[in-house]
Amino acid sequence: MKLLVSPINTEEAKAAANGGADIIDVKNPKEGSLGANFPWVIRSVKEAVNSIRPISATIGDMNYKPGTASLAALGAAVAGAEYVKVGLYDIQTREQALDMVEHVVKSVKDYDPTRKVVISGYSDYKRINSIPVSELPSVCAECGADVVMMDTGIKDGRSTFEFMTNDELSSFVSSAKDLGLQTAIAGTIKFEDMDALNQIGPDIIGIRGCVCGGDRTSSIQQSLVEELKSIMT
Repeated sequence: MKLLVSPINTEEAKAAANGGADIIDVKNPKEGSLGANFPWVIRSVKEAVNSIRPISATIGDMNYKPGTASLAALGAAVAGAEYVKVGLYDIQTREQALDMVEHVVKSVKDYDPTRKVVISGYSDYKRINSIPVSELPSVCAECGADVVMMDTGIKDGRSTFEFMTNDELSSFVSSAKDLGLQTAIAGTIKFEDMDALNQIGPDIIGIRGCVCGGDRTSSIQQSLVEELKSIMT
């Protein structure tokens, strides 16, 4: 598994990279689960750590606006993100999901076919009235996305493991891998979840809060990144 850590600035990015994070994921927690940061922050993080680690950037918890999402995705790619990540937050149907993912993928891949598109659903989809995350692997495969992910849409301290069973998470991972996709699991992941994640085996786990001492609004601590990395398989 690879460890994706989500800093909000260059100082946190350096702490994450020096602690052993495999992917540096620039986001802005003030704007939500997958809140978008500014293009100049993405560029500054890339300049600070890109010789060490690849850069990911979130573009938001999106409602059904394929054009807006496509422009934002292109902006993240132009700013230097090698992974461009969008959350299908207010997407209720498969048709809406296909429209969103198809156009986000096109905007990024037309710019640079080597960039990776990450499509995120939400483990707590029922409480945010979003599309079931189990439907997304087939959508992503049909549209040419690279990674299918799940996160929690509402950051209130409840974990993905409170909304989905280990069997459901394993099924999500296996169905995506069968379609040739990489998988990522995030959503208030805690140190005590690592045994289960090591068994489930996603390609990537995404974290912030647990390496900020449990409070995602605090700063990333290099020592906690190192500790988490040491217990990953």
